[in-house]
Amino acid sequence: MEVVRLCALGLVGLAAVTDLRSRRIPNVLTFGGAAVALVYHVVTNGLHGITYSAGGWAVGVGLFLPMFLLKGMGAGDVKLLGAVGAWLGAIGAVWAALFSVFAGGVLAIVVALAHGYLRQALVNVWGMLGFWRTTGVRPLTGLTLDDAVGPRLPYALAIAAGTAASVLLK
Repeated sequence: MEVVRLCALGLVGLAAVTDLRSRRIPNVLTFGGAAVALVYHVVTNGLHGITYSAGGWAVGVGLFLPMFLLKGMGAGDVKLLGAVGAWLGAIGAVWAALFSVFAGGVLAIVVALAHGYLRQALVNVWGMLGFWRTTGVRPLTGLTLDDAVGPRLPYALAIAAGTAASVLLK
């Protein structure tokens, strides 16, 4: 497996471990991972490497930014997908995000079942969709990271699974 894929997998693996332990993803990991990716791509691909890596970072951040703005995802998760994009490029970020969303859904169901929260989670999703339909898409008090009472997901685990799937299936 090439260096780029191994570095992306190492990055998300470290992020998953730190997120599981502390529910945080350190900036040194996300920004540092993105910076190392940018330097690597510039050294190996010159000017094209800048656009490849920076474009991948921007796409990665842009894909998860709406969920952060709705207070449904932490900033570390957004920055982590940006760092993945810096390694894998824009298309790689899209695939990693798609697989991560799927993995996140599975993780959410597992965590909800483990905490006896699945019924309430489904009620919350239904209520949020109704709220968005009537008032527009915006944060719903009681269902944001700031004030939710349900279990929290270590979403870096889902991003790691999604990145691994995108790298291994490519």
